[in-house]
Amino acid sequence: MHVPPQQSLKITYEKALRLAQAGQWKEASTLLDGLALQAPKSPEIHIQRARLAARMGHPDKRRTAIDAALSLRPDDPVILTEAIATYTALEDHDQVLMLLDRQIAQNPTAIKHQAEKALYLQRTGQFAASEKLFRKLIKKHPHDAELYRMLAATLKFKPGDPLIAAMRRLSKHPKLSQQGKLHIHFALAKVMEDTGQTDKVFAHLRQANAAQAAVWPDDPGDRAQERQAVLKAQDKITPIPDAKGTDPGLIFVTGLPRSGTTLAEQIIASHSQVQAGGEMATALKCAYKTFGDGAAMRPLSSATPAQLTAFVDQLSAANSSHATQGTPWLTDKSIMAFMIYGLLHATLPNARFIVVHRDPRDIAVSIYKNHFKGGTHRYANDLAAIADVIKAFRQVIAHWRDTLPDRFAEIHYEDLVADPVKGSQTLIRAAGLDWEDQCLDFHKSGGTVNTLSLHQVRQPIYQSSAQAWRRYEADLKPFFDAWGDTPWD
Repeated sequence: MHVPPQQSLKITYEKALRLAQAGQWKEASTLLDGLALQAPKSPEIHIQRARLAARMGHPDKRRTAIDAALSLRPDDPVILTEAIATYTALEDHDQVLMLLDRQIAQNPTAIKHQAEKALYLQRTGQFAASEKLFRKLIKKHPHDAELYRMLAATLKFKPGDPLIAAMRRLSKHPKLSQQGKLHIHFALAKVMEDTGQTDKVFAHLRQANAAQAAVWPDDPGDRAQERQAVLKAQDKITPIPDAKGTDPGLIFVTGLPRSGTTLAEQIIASHSQVQAGGEMATALKCAYKTFGDGAAMRPLSSATPAQLTAFVDQLSAANSSHATQGTPWLTDKSIMAFMIYGLLHATLPNARFIVVHRDPRDIAVSIYKNHFKGGTHRYANDLAAIADVIKAFRQVIAHWRDTLPDRFAEIHYEDLVADPVKGSQTLIRAAGLDWEDQCLDFHKSGGTVNTLSLHQVRQPIYQSSAQAWRRYEADLKPFFDAWGDTPWD
């Protein structure tokens, strides 16, 4: 039976999509490449080729494919979004900004894409340009509370800034939503800190965190159940015989939020042998997908070598879009990876594990002061809950210290900032690398930073954040009460 060419193309295209969805990326990519030769003016084929190339860690092919799609439909919203993601991954800032401007031109009055451009300018260290755009947006949208909070992330406010009065007025608006309250009070807390009014910081933080808790309530019981079940599931796990690990090798940088993990990763990633992966979160996701989600994780002592190897293969595939070919090491700053150190030790013999510690009081202040992505770190809204989470983290690390002696390195943020040269050298040794002087110049890298520390990592190491809790000692009483007699170090 003769199949018309167009129908044959459609059948093959749909088969390629099914293969891609099933994780058979190489087979899907081969089919799509063939289709691109047969139908070079099909943007749908090119965008699928770009997406697969991203998953497989082929940046040049990803760029070529998305450029082909763009040339056919330069103003297609879906293709533009994929192109921005492509050039963001390639850290081609000029191209990303050009594409963002193209999005903005499609709907000049919409706020979304202009705010995305302002945020991108922040993440790439272009703070003055970001501030200028945010101020322009706020002038047009003075009741959008989130704009003020996003601007405050990298701006040091000065007394008399007209935006301060605008924020105060907005904070008292009778129709301000809970979301609006959390954004505007986090911004005002930053203003109070910037202008030296430290006695007023926590008044705003309490309102911001109360509003955040109303939107995303915490469940400490679920958190404890997950932690206990995941640790128990890793009891007596048997390492894979003759395992080789992943290529590139992984350097896990873990710790609590606001503990200094971003600084540690940036120093390590400044090494010529290392690519920064950031908060990939691939290891925990693959573990939960393979062995059971959270509290449902199955005992890994009964896992076969084939099942453990399948986890490694899945992790390698998930990391491929973050890796640069030819670079031996890839950092993973997904802080919760410490939960599965037992699994990672058994399956990744070439991996490095680094735990970053910091004074719990400074961690508590910094967590409470910051707005996290909606629904994440829900405990951050309550000082007593923060104390419980820090103590639980220490218990988990103590567990691994007992069960996996000498398998991971522990560093202290305070040591790193007190003596940057010695601290950085210690960190590089912990990562299994030879020292390079450029590791002290991490703040000059010019890469994209997507964490709350996006402003700090553009600066040389400084000590002003050490013992910052002393400015707010009276406000931290709920934290101290929950901490009890537990030692600080």
